[in-house]
Amino acid sequence: MTGPAPRRIRGLAALPALRALLAQVLAFPLTLLATWLLARAGVLGGEGGATWFAVALLQGAWAALVSWRLRLASWWRAIGLLFPVAVLAASAGATAFDLPPALFLAVFVLLLLVYWSTFRTQVPYYPSGKGAWDLVAQQLPQDRPLDVIDIGSGLGGFVLDLARRRPDCRVSGIELAPLPWLASRLRALLANSRARFLRGDYEDLNFGHYDVVFAYLSPAAMGALWRKAEAEMRPGTMLLSYEFIIDDRPPDFSFVTTDSKKILHLWHF
Repeated sequence: MTGPAPRRIRGLAALPALRALLAQVLAFPLTLLATWLLARAGVLGGEGGATWFAVALLQGAWAALVSWRLRLASWWRAIGLLFPVAVLAASAGATAFDLPPALFLAVFVLLLLVYWSTFRTQVPYYPSGKGAWDLVAQQLPQDRPLDVIDIGSGLGGFVLDLARRRPDCRVSGIELAPLPWLASRLRALLANSRARFLRGDYEDLNFGHYDVVFAYLSPAAMGALWRKAEAEMRPGTMLLSYEFIIDDRPPDFSFVTTDSKKILHLWHF
């Protein structure tokens, strides 16, 4: 069975976040068994009964071990270890301070709107900053109008700045997370900017429509970004990546920002 749907299912199965959740699920019966054995041996239990903190530590330890077996990165193992304890602490805090359940729901919805895309793309929100914007503007050809796209544009700072500097260019940003995308649209409206903001996944774009692609993503996304750029970008165009390198091909040029000392990498096609 081939086609988009099976490929999407395989892609979801490979997501670290889903595999980390699977680690917690697989760890649960192991935790139950370990708790029962320790209680039978008298290590847990007695007059005070089995402590929830000890059970949470057991669950975390098993989840970390399963995460290691699933070949998840070290930070996912740490998350697996600490997640059950954090859930227990949050529950205890809510009980102690009589916090309403609606508060936790509101915080969850807010985080979901901001980090909507992180679950699938492994690209958290990274603001690039004015130093990066200055460097990008300096590298762009000045003798002709350009089509520029910022993939993962966040709150839209870079796109708005470049649209102001280069009114001859068509500058766009694309963002998957709903709240940052809405904020960037409102900023453009209030500033009466010509910048365009799309909501969606940059993987659905055709890079062949752009002269310049700017990315500030994460190490996990760089391999796929390069494959897409190599397949779609036209001769004479350029790919810019702030901070994160592409292993498959060294950059043609690298520039250091004056403020953060981070590096802007550039590839010519």
